[in-house]
Amino acid sequence: MAKFSLVKSAAVLGIDAYIIDVECNISRGKLPKFITVGLPEGAVRESKERVLSAIKNSDYRIPLNKIVVNLAPADIRKDGSALDLSIAIGILSAAGYIQKNKINDYVLLGELSLDGSLRAIKGSLPISVSVRQNKNIKGIILPIENAKEASVTGDLDIVAVKSLQEAADFLNGIFLPEKVIVDANTLFYQNAKYLANFSDVKGQKNVKRALEVAAAGGHNLIMVGPPGSGKSMLAKRFPTILPNLTLEESLETTKIHSVAGLLEQNQGIIATRPFRAPHHTISDAALIGGGKTPRPGEVSLCHHGVLFLDELPEFKKNVLEVMRQPLENGFVTISRAQMSLTYPANFMLIAAMNPCPCGYATDPNNECTCTQQQIQRYMSKISGPLLDRIDIHTEVPAVKFTELTKKQKEEDSDVIRQRVQKSRHIQTERFKTYPNVFANAQMESKLIAIYCKLDLQCGQLLKTAITKLGLSARAYDRILKVARTIADLDNIENIQIPHISEAIQYRSLDRQLWL
Repeated sequence: MAKFSLVKSAAVLGIDAYIIDVECNISRGKLPKFITVGLPEGAVRESKERVLSAIKNSDYRIPLNKIVVNLAPADIRKDGSALDLSIAIGILSAAGYIQKNKINDYVLLGELSLDGSLRAIKGSLPISVSVRQNKNIKGIILPIENAKEASVTGDLDIVAVKSLQEAADFLNGIFLPEKVIVDANTLFYQNAKYLANFSDVKGQKNVKRALEVAAAGGHNLIMVGPPGSGKSMLAKRFPTILPNLTLEESLETTKIHSVAGLLEQNQGIIATRPFRAPHHTISDAALIGGGKTPRPGEVSLCHHGVLFLDELPEFKKNVLEVMRQPLENGFVTISRAQMSLTYPANFMLIAAMNPCPCGYATDPNNECTCTQQQIQRYMSKISGPLLDRIDIHTEVPAVKFTELTKKQKEEDSDVIRQRVQKSRHIQTERFKTYPNVFANAQMESKLIAIYCKLDLQCGQLLKTAITKLGLSARAYDRILKVARTIADLDNIENIQIPHISEAIQYRSLDRQLWL
């Protein structure tokens, strides 16, 4: 006579999760068999050996019969090792080792070792969010390493166990693990600390001003300067002057890192703006996301944060071109024959580059050895459409010895952030009736016409600059948006000549001053 059991598990699709019914049936057969159906992928197909070894090493005896495991819904491919525990508990339940009175109250997650112990999994936060929406499920049984992460959402009974034996004993009522309770607000406050600070950077007053303007309006920025001028150091400290993450933004960012398996053990939640700096040898799939089983790329891992591309011209051209869509839309859609997934990618781009192949074209202390043709070839690696999507271009000069040795304390990140947040508050109030517009950088032509009006003198100055520099229509819009941000930093309603003048200076790549 066949023995049947049903337990619940979950899997991640994109950055969201869905519930899986794990059906186990044990019946007599001519030969012992273990069959998994329901579109299992590699790690799920291999779970047979892990599950059977874990059951045996946990001192349970399973009859050598035919075991069929069905993963429903059967039309979605399942991948990953998080289903191990649910499959093992399902088999034990069908074999009569586990009471069934509360087995359907919990979602079971965990990767099994051969000795029956549990290993951490990916995606426990999005699974917790999904389970919370299901009123028929009381909580989650999962490895101890994932307990804090899963507890962030609250309102769920999080049962942290070390092994298959502990999970079975809990369901049988003979083991009561300590409940994991995490206050998301307290955890968020504890983690919301940056180690770096803008006060670490000596000099570079003009570059710091450009970064402040970029942070205030959500503008993408590129820095051009010789090696050793501090471009990377400035970029790493840029997140410290951005507005603080909200709890909602934090949860969304944490979900992406959880799915990618990059959340540190016991971290629970990401409370600071992510900063990602991929090497210039990165592929387009690694940057945007993809693969046979799609995974989030670097542009999604820095969602609500900063993507730093150092040595921009060294990146492959096709890699830079695929970045244009997320820069415009704030998300990435990855289409495959079997599925189409959308990952959020609302990030700020900070790029850095040398002014020429040798790097010393603008350095007064070193002689440039590059020819004009070499410089033009170097610059042509960056396409015009990508460059037009970068609002602010600023030059980073070599730091003078007197600036390096001066004892005067530099401005702290907290002070700059306060000015940035005041400017963002002005923009939030301005755009509160417009969906999906939160900063000046997100303004389209219609909003630019409304909020970036110029008087006669400002219009004439901008006309002269556009004519002489040969700027594109998109660059014209960029100048207006940056000028609007500078006016917001000054808490001035109307754009004035100093604001336009400063915004024009932030198009240095268009002017090509080093040529």
